[in-house]
Amino acid sequence: MADSMQGVVEADSVHKDENVVDGVDAIDQVVSDISSNLGLLEKAVAQFDSRFALRALRSISLLRKRQSDKVLRRAIASIYSADSSVGKQLTSVLENDDSMDEDTPIDNAKKSKASSKDSIPEVEVYFSILIQVYLYDKKKFDVGAKFSEQLVDKIREYNRRTLDSLAARAYFYFALFHEQLDPKPPSRQSPVISIRGRLLAALRSAVLRKDQDTQAAVLTLLLRNYISTADITQADLLVAQTQFPATAPNNQVARYLYYLGRIRAVQLSYTEAHEHLVSATRKSPTSSVAAGFYQASTKLLIVIELLMGDIPDRAVFRQPSLEIPLEPYFKLVQAVRVGDLQGFIKVVQTNGSTFRRDGTYTLILRLRQNVIKTGLRMLSLSYSRISLRDICIRLGVESEESAEYIVAKAIRDGVIEASIDHEKGFMQSKQAGDVYATREPAEAFHERIRACLSLHDESVKAMRFPMNQHRLELKTAQEARERERELAKEIQEGDIDEDDAAGDFEGL
Repeated sequence: MADSMQGVVEADSVHKDENVVDGVDAIDQVVSDISSNLGLLEKAVAQFDSRFALRALRSISLLRKRQSDKVLRRAIASIYSADSSVGKQLTSVLENDDSMDEDTPIDNAKKSKASSKDSIPEVEVYFSILIQVYLYDKKKFDVGAKFSEQLVDKIREYNRRTLDSLAARAYFYFALFHEQLDPKPPSRQSPVISIRGRLLAALRSAVLRKDQDTQAAVLTLLLRNYISTADITQADLLVAQTQFPATAPNNQVARYLYYLGRIRAVQLSYTEAHEHLVSATRKSPTSSVAAGFYQASTKLLIVIELLMGDIPDRAVFRQPSLEIPLEPYFKLVQAVRVGDLQGFIKVVQTNGSTFRRDGTYTLILRLRQNVIKTGLRMLSLSYSRISLRDICIRLGVESEESAEYIVAKAIRDGVIEASIDHEKGFMQSKQAGDVYATREPAEAFHERIRACLSLHDESVKAMRFPMNQHRLELKTAQEARERERELAKEIQEGDIDEDDAAGDFEGL
């Protein structure tokens, strides 16, 4: 029995040793991946090409699941020397791990070779972003907020165009850390209000320096900041006084359009909000990594369509990534479509917490009038005459006076064609006439013609026409200039008249 116990202990020790070896190999692999990204940053600085820096940033999502305190310490130690102030500052934020030096020694030759990168700010900022991601995953929001403040101040001091794409990511986590600090938005004492000065200063600097990556990122973060505390007026002023860069990345454009749609929805500009949200959903990434943004934009788009009086297509709710998250909104659409006021109130009460978390609760409360209008329209089509008391019962209105007011408002807005008999207390529906005798078909036909003409104009503008077609016989522009000089010289000397010159040089 003693031998069997000893065998179990030896097996456990061997298993532990294998895990340690596997762990060291995994750490070496992550450090190797980080080192390859540093090579991309060096190439971006040498060739002044931001594509290499963007490639290094895209790899952070893959490194995020594998990085740890030990990985970051070893990667920093492989680049910076022991006496480097930058290396000490980066490692001071991480947790202390004394076993790292014993388990994972650093090759001195490799360290001395890599220490030449100590003077490149891009490497320092890249490591800082990795630390930001690590602190956010560990939910150390206080430490991450202080570290991010120092980082963005240092980036502004560097003022290097090769840091633009890295600076945009650093500002993103800078704002994200402060959103997680207590008290959280929409409290007026939230730390997100205190960072607006830094973000506005960064926006001014980005515009002056023509840093379009940082400009797009900071402008989007400012809109998110204002919306989180319900400062819609300030957000609208910011949109009116700034211009979103045309060459911004697609993900920033999608986020900007989404926040712009939220602003316009609160301001009752449902048509503009619908246009922005449709563009945001079309530009949103189709991968599962960004499924949350696509779901949020689709939820808001459904509510806006209901407020505009339209019913969303059923195919939207059948998408695999939207079927479960949109279940409360599907029930909401069913209640609005049939004009069931009691069902609408029940759906809002049952899923109120979900709607509040999605930020659509206040907009959904506005749908009550739409539900009543839909119910009235269906009643006017079903009954030629119906009493106000029956309207109260079917729509769930408190009194006959309220029902009369609602019916009168619907008649004035053109929702229904009816008349009210105040003395006898009923609503008389008018007989539907020939719709082709009205101007409605002509107006619809005019809208279609205008849409076709605008499509034709856009197609013509998008066409490319050959330039300088009349100079195709000349091989180069230099040859054309030489022939022009010869012709001018002959005219000046009197060998040829101006009228005769046009014969052989029709294209000039």
